[in-house]
Amino acid sequence: MKRAEWITGLFCAAALTMPMTARSASATRGVFGTLGDGSKVESVTLANSHGISARVMALGASLQSLTTPDRHGKSADIILGYAKVGSYLDQPQYFGATVGRYANRIARGRFAIDGRGYSTPTNDGPNSLHGGSKGFDKVLWKVADVKQDARQASVTLRYVSPDGEMGYPGNLTVTATYTLDEDNRLSIDYRATTDKATLVNLSNHTYWNLGGEGSGSVMDDRLTIPADSYLPVDATSIPTGEFASVAGTPFDFRQPKPIGRDIRNGSDQQLLNGRGYDHNWVISRRASATPRMVARVEDPASGRVLTLTSSQPGLQFYSGNFLNGTTVGPAGHIYRQGDAFVLEPQLFPDTPNHPDFGSAVLRPGQTYRNLMVYRFSTVKH
Repeated sequence: MKRAEWITGLFCAAALTMPMTARSASATRGVFGTLGDGSKVESVTLANSHGISARVMALGASLQSLTTPDRHGKSADIILGYAKVGSYLDQPQYFGATVGRYANRIARGRFAIDGRGYSTPTNDGPNSLHGGSKGFDKVLWKVADVKQDARQASVTLRYVSPDGEMGYPGNLTVTATYTLDEDNRLSIDYRATTDKATLVNLSNHTYWNLGGEGSGSVMDDRLTIPADSYLPVDATSIPTGEFASVAGTPFDFRQPKPIGRDIRNGSDQQLLNGRGYDHNWVISRRASATPRMVARVEDPASGRVLTLTSSQPGLQFYSGNFLNGTTVGPAGHIYRQGDAFVLEPQLFPDTPNHPDFGSAVLRPGQTYRNLMVYRFSTVKH
């Protein structure tokens, strides 16, 4: 055998026996659909080697689908959504969306910064919800960056909200970075800067059904929220200002409890006000430097487990009270009341009008951040 042939053969044999370093996480660009004005809605699908994939679309910087296996390895999309992009605007329900500038409610759409009054459109009875009638969920973001390596894949979306949009002062530059890693964690990292003092409270409004979207009720899912108190609300879902103990109430989720165990307790006025759970739990009185657990949900039927960590002081838990059977998901199933839950780490609702809640003001030179991490796992029983 010639020396060159011997060396080539030796290299080939070694290549078969040496461990290969393969790219596991991946990011694939695509187009989810087209808006009425002809604008393309870009999408990026993040995937890992454990069968988890997350599709993020530029409309609303939204999580459009999330597929993960159950305890038997069977995969399903576990978030609610639509099959076509137009439905996200024609039937807006904040499915998977980034909500802001101010997630949740502001009473009467009015607030003040440094003594100057502002107003934002009211779109939830007398109040402003999720940034007003055209919040961040209804605008087309730009896909600014896509990355992948052996351990993780990510997409960063960017939106510049102009001074005065929806009544909010300041040019606000916002980024949303979705990252899926090989440890089965999906993180959403929101950041924002401004050139004028303004309000910022960003969160994600994904509707979860760990049994699979369209599979029916989530009322048997076991929920844990490590909070000793919550914020009672008035008849229009604005916090009264009280920090109420969860002890002895339907709002006590400090130990795992089925979501539906107490939801029909007609003696609790708060459940009547929210038509179920639509309240903010007090994880702490201020944001933390690093994410901490704010919720854990286990679906006994599929074995899927979702653990959520965040740096924010509040957690809005919503039990899908307004899903009314008029929405059809991508697999053709109708969504009804209680067919999903929402977990939104955030500042407290209506903070600008409650000094005891802290501050939601972002000033020039500061950077707002909300880091949320969803970890997916399964249990055998």
